[in-house]
Amino acid sequence: MTRRRFLCRTALGGGSLLLKSARSAWSAQANEKLNVALVGVGGRGDWFVETIPKLENVVALCDVNEQKLTGVFKRWEDMTKRFAGSPNDWERRAAEAYSRTVEKKPKTFRDFRKMLEVMGTAIDAVVVATPDHTHAVASAAAMHAGKHVFCEKPLTRTLHESRALRELARKQKVATAMGNQGTYSGPFRRALELMRNGTIGEVKEVHVWNSGGGADRKEPPKGEQPVPEYLDWDLWLGPAAFRSYHHEWLNRHLWREFGTCQLGNWGSHSANLGFMALKLHDLWLNEKPASPRPLIRVEAQTSGVNRLSFPRWERIEWKVPARAEFPPITITWYNGDAPGVREVRARLSSDPDDKARSDWDFAGTFIVGTKGSIHTTGHNMWFRLVPEDQFQDVQRNRPETVESSRDPEQDWFAACRGGKPAWSNFDYADALNEFLMLGNVATQIESTLEFDPVAMKIVNHPAADALLRCEYRQGWTL
Repeated sequence: MTRRRFLCRTALGGGSLLLKSARSAWSAQANEKLNVALVGVGGRGDWFVETIPKLENVVALCDVNEQKLTGVFKRWEDMTKRFAGSPNDWERRAAEAYSRTVEKKPKTFRDFRKMLEVMGTAIDAVVVATPDHTHAVASAAAMHAGKHVFCEKPLTRTLHESRALRELARKQKVATAMGNQGTYSGPFRRALELMRNGTIGEVKEVHVWNSGGGADRKEPPKGEQPVPEYLDWDLWLGPAAFRSYHHEWLNRHLWREFGTCQLGNWGSHSANLGFMALKLHDLWLNEKPASPRPLIRVEAQTSGVNRLSFPRWERIEWKVPARAEFPPITITWYNGDAPGVREVRARLSSDPDDKARSDWDFAGTFIVGTKGSIHTTGHNMWFRLVPEDQFQDVQRNRPETVESSRDPEQDWFAACRGGKPAWSNFDYADALNEFLMLGNVATQIESTLEFDPVAMKIVNHPAADALLRCEYRQGWTL
């Protein structure tokens, strides 16, 4: 099952992940619902355009692309017609929600700063699904205005931005979550239990891969193109340095200045299980670290250093010190046809179902213990135990000791109402994102880096430490 099919089933009430029935999402009176603004309504924003109206009130839409804003209303109208005559009760209720939202006609904006100023207390919470380079400024503006924030992965493009969002969320006391949705699946939480309860023994190795690789562009786009009438180019650039419009800049994953490549796009999912289950975040959240301070050592091999774009392939090793009850561990990331990735996949003793083979090959995680191993999909949303015949009696679909999840959005909404924090709240999401973005720093430096996670500092390489931050254009701040 693909990630989108899984999420559609859970959000629309067809999945086993939900603690409540699908009908319970509609039980609250209208005046009890949260008023939500959506910032970024294309790409990943499509999911929130379809999902949030079924759960809460959408009161504002913001996007620098006027065509996308117009398209939202058409999509709601189309889905109203599509589901209105459905034999399924939950689809008819979805149609009613879309129809109500169209009738209320949420206000539209190009600039989220203007949206927050104009709407004021009419907004309770904000969903950020913009390109990577504007995650931080949009999330920070919302939190400064006292709004709860759900930010799509990766949390930010740089470590400094990530840490700033963590500190701001603490100061403002708002509910936060990052959108690495596998965290909320039953299998993810069950795999976490199996890693912590000794089912696979002591974890000795963690390997994470993605076959996408980097674009390895050697020069920026050439020439200047006319800016489309529907696009506010200056707002799309946001905090980044101004340059003339060229459509290739919009493909953010090609460029370090705008994207995070596969470490941000996929690592936020694929590395999540190992990071959380082995409590790596304790190194960031432990207020009284050992003396001397524990350091993470990270080193990268690449097809060639590229500070404009991303290398064609990369292999990154993080050597993580002991934390909580866990001994030191090495986590290895392979992007593209990196050295060693084929050997890792060859160690899987049996192939998954042929129909799912391409999904497992494209991205995944292999966690090796002394008694067995866990092999996950790229989203960490499904897994199998290896060797399979040794674990036939182990259920893999739902957690047995840790709490279950309703789904990413509903867990966040519960936190907005004063409930438990979402598992990917910014305290946790910052740690995971700093860990991953440290890898993007390492691919630009041809030496081993030593990183202090409490101080957020590379202690042995001043030039690398400077890459933890980025400059903002005038008018854009955190």
